[in-house]
Amino acid sequence: MTDLCSEPIRLVGGASRCEGTLELKRTEWRPVKGPDWFLMEAAVVCGQMKCGSAVSVQTRENSSVSSVWWISSDCVRPGYPLTECASADVSSSILDVTCLDSVRLVNGTSLCSGGLEVKTSQFNQIWSTVCEADFDQQDAEVVCREIGCGPPSVLQGALYGEVEAPTWTAEFQCGGTESSLLDCRRSGSVRNTCSPNKAVRLTCSEPIRLVGGASRCEVTLELKLRTWRPVSASRWTMQEAAAACRELDCGSVVSMGTRNNSSVRQVWEIQLSCLKSGYPLRQCASSSLLSSSSQSGTILELVCTDLLVQPIISVSSSDGVTGALQSSSAGVFQGSSFTISCSIQPQYPGGSFQLSFNSSNTTHSYTQPASNHSAHFLFPAAEPAHRGSYRCVYDVHVFSHNFSSQSRVLTLRVSDPTVFIIRLVVLLLSLLIFISVIYCSHKTTRGQQTVAQKNLDVGGDEVREVMEEQEEAAL
Repeated sequence: MTDLCSEPIRLVGGASRCEGTLELKRTEWRPVKGPDWFLMEAAVVCGQMKCGSAVSVQTRENSSVSSVWWISSDCVRPGYPLTECASADVSSSILDVTCLDSVRLVNGTSLCSGGLEVKTSQFNQIWSTVCEADFDQQDAEVVCREIGCGPPSVLQGALYGEVEAPTWTAEFQCGGTESSLLDCRRSGSVRNTCSPNKAVRLTCSEPIRLVGGASRCEVTLELKLRTWRPVSASRWTMQEAAAACRELDCGSVVSMGTRNNSSVRQVWEIQLSCLKSGYPLRQCASSSLLSSSSQSGTILELVCTDLLVQPIISVSSSDGVTGALQSSSAGVFQGSSFTISCSIQPQYPGGSFQLSFNSSNTTHSYTQPASNHSAHFLFPAAEPAHRGSYRCVYDVHVFSHNFSSQSRVLTLRVSDPTVFIIRLVVLLLSLLIFISVIYCSHKTTRGQQTVAQKNLDVGGDEVREVMEEQEEAAL
């Protein structure tokens, strides 16, 4: 198997080594053809080239047919060399990929979330984490814009389990309008230390919208990968439409329609199997030049409803830890029981709550009927596997339609209580030693003062005796 560190792939013809036409070398360098490539596949290429976040992938038509390497998207996955996926072909279609070579989000639930890393040098290809004390909301706005996502929705320290302290040593001072994080001013002072678990973790919103309607939840669906474009309606069903409405925080789908392209223009083609697997729209998109005369040359129109208010998610545990209703994260001790509660303001009777759980390697969901507009999900013993993101989804059938509404995401940390106990014992021992030192010091000082006082008293008696003897001799 090919060594991924020396994977023979490159991007040529762009402004930097991280953008341009994708080429692969087996017996010779050839451009790559991938008619079913989407942003997820581009992210694999960017990762293997250490080029940060994937921004776009597009199919481009050459003026003539040439030799290419054909690579199916089904074969493209992290940790697997592209050379094992390539087969010889001839085509006029080739792939253009654009990555960022200065900033990226890693180990997130989507391409718009994860731990923030910044490249310290364009020469040594070293990526550094950033201390949360050196990063604020305006900095986050710049990062989200730079990687092609929507505005920041969650900004917090990294999840429990990070063992190394952040390595970036300067504070960012962005105004919020810069196009790149490295364009922002940085403090002159250098931070020498930053505690573990204090690296920046960022979640940006997905860049999708509905435009041209009476509210933000209806009509033409548009998606942004560098530029805003409408979405092709080809092969869409109500299932995919419902997923788009949920991603827009617009509740349930009411209706789905299409309209013809008014001209030959570029739209975003969505890989529906990708969308059905739970990935965001942006991650399943690629560019496609559609003809208005073809059946696929239609643009998607949706009407969603934001009829329901947003559910509330909270957590409480047997060790007394309670997550505030507006907090985006909470922590429990390993082994303790905890309960995640879902509730919603009284609007309609009945309904049910689904608690969805996502971690880096698993996904689960639990469902309960709503009782007094709430549901409580009990976990008897917290384990490391419970670390991750939780969300409540409320479903109800009213007005002859099914409606749903999602809560914000709650990030749960599971801490080892022995670490807390050890730290507490160390703290108590340190406090005891400190008190003992103060006590001994005070006792020694008082002893010295007592000896001095006795010496002073003895000396005074001797002086008085001498004076009395002198007075008697004088008489």
